[in-house]
Formats: sequence, C-alpha cells, structure tokens
Amino acid sequence: MKSFARVVLSVATTLFGLLLVTFVISRLLPADPVLAIVGDHASESTIEQARIQLGLDKPLLVQFGIYLGNVLQGDLGNSIRTGQPIAEELLRVFPATLELATCGVIIGVVFGIPLGVWAAVRKDTHIDHLVRFFGLIGYSVPIFWLGLMGLLVFYAKLDWLPGPGRLDFGYEELVTPVTGLMTVDTLIAGDIDLFKNALGHLILPASLLGYFSLAYISRMTRSLMLGQLRQEYILTARVKGVPERRIIWKHAMGNILVPLLTVIALSYGNLLEGSVLTETVFAWRGLGLYITDSIFGQDMPAVLGGTIVVGMIFIIINMLTDVAYRVLDPRAR
Repeated sequence: MKSFARVVLSVATTLFGLLLVTFVISRLLPADPVLAIVGDHASESTIEQARIQLGLDKPLLVQFGIYLGNVLQGDLGNSIRTGQPIAEELLRVFPATLELATCGVIIGVVFGIPLGVWAAVRKDTHIDHLVRFFGLIGYSVPIFWLGLMGLLVFYAKLDWLPGPGRLDFGYEELVTPVTGLMTVDTLIAGDIDLFKNALGHLILPASLLGYFSLAYISRMTRSLMLGQLRQEYILTARVKGVPERRIIWKHAMGNILVPLLTVIALSYGNLLEGSVLTETVFAWRGLGLYITDSIFGQDMPAVLGGTIVVGMIFIIINMLTDVAYRVLDPRAR
C-alpha cells in the first residue's frame, strides 16, 4: 500500500511539474495567441476584449490554476487554428504516431538485440566493427535526409513503395476510423487492397524509425552483454562444458534483461515523441506533424497540449517499466 502511494505521489508530482514548466514556457514565448486569433490589424479594443475572453488579463498564477483545473478535467482548450477541442484533435492524430513508433521499435528490438549480442560475442572482429559502423550511421545521419533519400530511391526511382501519407490520395475517406491505426482499421473493414496500400505506406517511415531504434538498442545490448561475458559465472559455465548458445541466450541474456528493458522503453518513448521530422517528410498525420503545424501557425494552446501528451507518454512508460522490473527481477520485489 505504501509502495502504491509513493508511485501515485511521484506521478502526481511529475505531472504537476510538467504542467507548470510547459505553461510558463508557453507564456514566455513571443507568440501572442490573441493576435493569432484577431489578426495583426485589429483595433486595441478588439485585442483587449479577446485577451479578457481568454483570461490573459488575470495574474499568471491565477491563469495556471485555471489551466490546471481544466487539464485535470480533460479540457486542454480549443485550437486557435481550427477552433476544435485540442483533446479531440490529439486523440485523432495520436494513433498514427503510435502505429508508426510501435512498428519502428519492433524492428529495432527484433534486429537490434541479436546484432548487439553477435557483436559482443565476436568482439574486435570484422563482424563487431561492421555492426558498430552500421549503428554509427543510424546515429550520425539525419533522419530527415534518410527519409528524403528513401522516397527518392524507393518511391520516385524504383516505384517499389507508395509515397507520402498513410494511404494513397483520396483513399482515407474509404476507411471508417475505429482504432485510428490505419492497418488495423483496413483489416476491420475487410478490404485487403486498402490494407496492402496502408502497409506499403507504413514500411518506409517505420523502417527508418526502426533503423534509428536498432542503432541505439544494438549498441546498448553489445555494451551490456560485454559486461556479463566478463563475469566469473560465465567462465565457470564454460569450464563445466555448458553449450555456448545456452550461456549467451539464457545465463548472460537473463542478467541483462532488466536493464535492456529500460533501453527498449526509452527507445520507444523517443520514437513516440521524436518522430516529428519523419512525420513531416512523409506527411504522416500524427502527433509530431500536429505539433509542428501548430508551432508554425502560432497555435500555442495546441503546442502546449501536445507537449503535455508527450510528457504523459514518458510518465506512463516509466510506470510500466517499473512494473516490469518487479515482475522480471525478484530483487526489486
């Protein structure tokens, strides 16, 4: 019970700090939400009336109290650009980011962990150097450049994959949104052709995010595995004649599983909030592109709402990681 209370208190404190910091930053930015609504050529009386309607004439502390109360009720305000509730817009665009980031982290885990283990086992060999070089490219090359090159090669030149967007132009109206995940919704609709089209659009951006995730996961897996392979229990197991495959995938992997879970969780969180450039390049109508469009449109309430969602993502991922720790590691219990 005490442990649960500590978790709730920690989450509440983190959320409060997140709301406070994002609110203060939004008020310190030079963009004026009033001018974004009424325009630059509005009269002073119109500007003042709009400021009063938005509550911007009140002290900053009072404004934060009002905003905090609204957020706790699930009200993030209305978008300046569209006039629609921000919470509804975020619920509409977030599944696109979730679909993209989930596929990306799956690719990173499926390929990154074996590559990291292989590089650790073959330390200082050509295989190790090749895996590390492959990962270094994923870290060093800007992801927007890789996205543009991917579109140029696989879409414009070879015509192997569809272009930007989640479906071909005009096809989205044919899909009834149920989950917001385009591949899932097309399957629910029972339209295999639309599913193939959605999957084709997903392959290239998800592969790029997967490559970015793979570079991080493989590097950390290699480092963690090298630390275990130097331990005395590994030498003892080898002396006893335990098969090498069992030593690596059961004994060593079992001991790096908990810290590796943190690596995967951080990678997933980074993909969920850091896919802005990928979504922009591929016109992927997700959370990242929504925040980007809001910034260019000086829609600060929408930017603030998107930032809160990003922070909540990390809070939830950290909570789930802590729960997984207790399940996988008896010492944490």
